[in-house]
Amino acid sequence: MSQPQPADPGAGAGTPSEHHLSLTVIRAFAANVLIGVAKTVAAVLTGAASMVAEAAHSWADAGNEIFLMTAERRAARPPDAEHPTGYGREAYVWSMLAALGLFLAGAAVSIMHGIQELVAPEPASNFVIAYVVFAVAFVLEGISFAQAFRQMRRGAQEADRDLLEQALTTSDPTLRALFAEDFAAVIGIVVATGGVLAHDLTGSPVPDAIGSILVGLLLGVVALVLFDRNRDFLVGEVLDPAKRELVVAGLREHAEIDRLTMLHVEYVGPRKVLLVARVDLVGDAPEHELGERLLRLERELESRPTVARAILSPATSGEAELI
Repeated sequence: MSQPQPADPGAGAGTPSEHHLSLTVIRAFAANVLIGVAKTVAAVLTGAASMVAEAAHSWADAGNEIFLMTAERRAARPPDAEHPTGYGREAYVWSMLAALGLFLAGAAVSIMHGIQELVAPEPASNFVIAYVVFAVAFVLEGISFAQAFRQMRRGAQEADRDLLEQALTTSDPTLRALFAEDFAAVIGIVVATGGVLAHDLTGSPVPDAIGSILVGLLLGVVALVLFDRNRDFLVGEVLDPAKRELVVAGLREHAEIDRLTMLHVEYVGPRKVLLVARVDLVGDAPEHELGERLLRLERELESRPTVARAILSPATSGEAELI
């Protein structure tokens, strides 16, 4: 009879494969470059402040995709002697840089340009060009967002979370960044279109300038949220209570474990955790045998794709069982 197995800490994570996600990032990068070129040309031809903000937005997103591709490549390096849990946390470093880029390159440019337009407005014309570019951009960004939405929803369903909770709690910073950026892009286009349309209908540059500022504020909020979540994972994000309870239950059911007195499970990268526990094994084995049994258990846990490293130590007789 096979012995009970500890619950997989990553069960129900619902994240897409790295290859699939890489293709999503590449497609998003190509789309943002094309959209950025179109918006830049339209901004020059129309002089609309909101179009300038949207051009800055698309170029910022394209730059961020480079950071995200770098994050995936560097985080995928295998463990070595100096990094026994692997290089997964690099994903959060590069994703944090992407969030800073979104804030500096996108939000700052959009807000500053909007303020300048309020203080010293410049004439705008050829609004039809802006409408065409916004329509094409909305379709392309909508397709990209739909892809990120489906991936995020799949993970939310498997983890029994709502969509927003999954977007905030997923250990995959690349998927979170793509979802947030595409969402902001779709909303930004709607806001910018409204600003340009109001400028066209009223002849006043104020709505256009306000649209630029609103796009910048939207980017700033998204950037700060992404920055904060990546900071949390770099500092040390532990499993949520529901997943932790599954791991506790799985370890207690293991045929070789009599008591569990301490457990710490912390993310060390996308879909990767460090598992540290103190356990009391079944029987009264001598010290040399105890070490061998703990080592076998560690290797068993590390055979799971989500466990980067498992460290088990023997519990003392005076320790209370984990509640």
